[in-house]
Amino acid sequence: MISPHITLEPNHIRLPGLATVHSHAFQRAMRGRVQRPTHKADSFWSWRGAMYQLARAITPDTMYAVARLAYLELALAGVTLVGEFHYLHHDHDGRPYANRTVMAEAVIEAAIDVGVRICLIRTAYLRGGFQQELSPAQKRFSDPSTDSILYDCQTLHSRYANHPLVNFALAAHSIRATPLTAVQELSRWAAQQNLPFHMHLCEQQRELAECRAEYNVTPVQLLADHGLLNERFVAVHATHLSEAEIEQLGQNRSFVCLCRTTERDLGDGLPATSELANAGARLCVGVDSHCSENPFEEIRAVELDERSRLEARMVVGGADFLLDVATRQGYAACGLEHAWLEDQIALDRRGIAFTGLADEHLLDGVIFNASPSTVREVSINGQTIVQDGRHPKQEAIIRDYQLVIDKIF
Repeated sequence: MISPHITLEPNHIRLPGLATVHSHAFQRAMRGRVQRPTHKADSFWSWRGAMYQLARAITPDTMYAVARLAYLELALAGVTLVGEFHYLHHDHDGRPYANRTVMAEAVIEAAIDVGVRICLIRTAYLRGGFQQELSPAQKRFSDPSTDSILYDCQTLHSRYANHPLVNFALAAHSIRATPLTAVQELSRWAAQQNLPFHMHLCEQQRELAECRAEYNVTPVQLLADHGLLNERFVAVHATHLSEAEIEQLGQNRSFVCLCRTTERDLGDGLPATSELANAGARLCVGVDSHCSENPFEEIRAVELDERSRLEARMVVGGADFLLDVATRQGYAACGLEHAWLEDQIALDRRGIAFTGLADEHLLDGVIFNASPSTVREVSINGQTIVQDGRHPKQEAIIRDYQLVIDKIF
């Protein structure tokens, strides 16, 4: 039996739009440039150094051009909602721009120009690491206090409050970059505004060790001990968890955003995905570093990577479950569950990916066979932004991106 949210037409398979809950759009400029050895032991931390070098080169204008290309690529692949985990706020020396929110507005305007929904996740970054001062590269990310962060949130909300494509959430970058007291204050404010609250969590083993050194517990346990896990909380990655921490995320019905193409690329490890789902955590997916533009790969990796970890098959959920992860749960993690059926994509039913599949197997084909090349139409908020696999602005967006890349590199 096919999902009630999929419509079969002679030429198309229509389904709800896909959500990518966790994006760092400026990192799209790194794709293909960080795949050669640079250290004797390459790791997440050596990759982060390369990312910091790129961040130094980003201006509001280049942010707009790179984000436009990133969002165009996602739209062409069937993504209708992007959660932009935004922490590149200030000028190169850490001084705020005259318009404090110009960098956030650059990514918002890029999304609007492409026509995709955006949840701007304004991110707090207050220190360089556990009990560490900011490095020069990190000063662009940081604010002197939570008051500055909340001021920016209020400014952005007032400027875009009535825009149908724009929504907001709040984030603490991580427990290493945001002290517990600040996390508590930001979480309280998000609760008062009924906003989702996002946070990188337990991506690397080093984060756990350093958190234990400062707080005597691991990050998830720290948040649980202070009542910070709830139905609005979105844990990004959640790769290295104990059984007790998995239960805590599940009991609180928190979201876990898996970013499998990036997590593979960075060598993060394999999360206990089936245990999280069985415990009651709500799964969603994110493109994260934009090392891949394929949202279907992000979706099926929730199941397929878990098969590799457990050496078994059919371990997380079937196609219906994965479609829910990619659509309704993603919209909910961005505070937009009410809109998840408003946006639609259409896949080419006649394409080779679906050849020979009976109707009863088409949903499985969508989840496990589809690729960006199968996407023919994308409609968001009643507007068709992709028709016959093309976006009307794509040539101009690609040209502008190439001009920017030539200047950066």
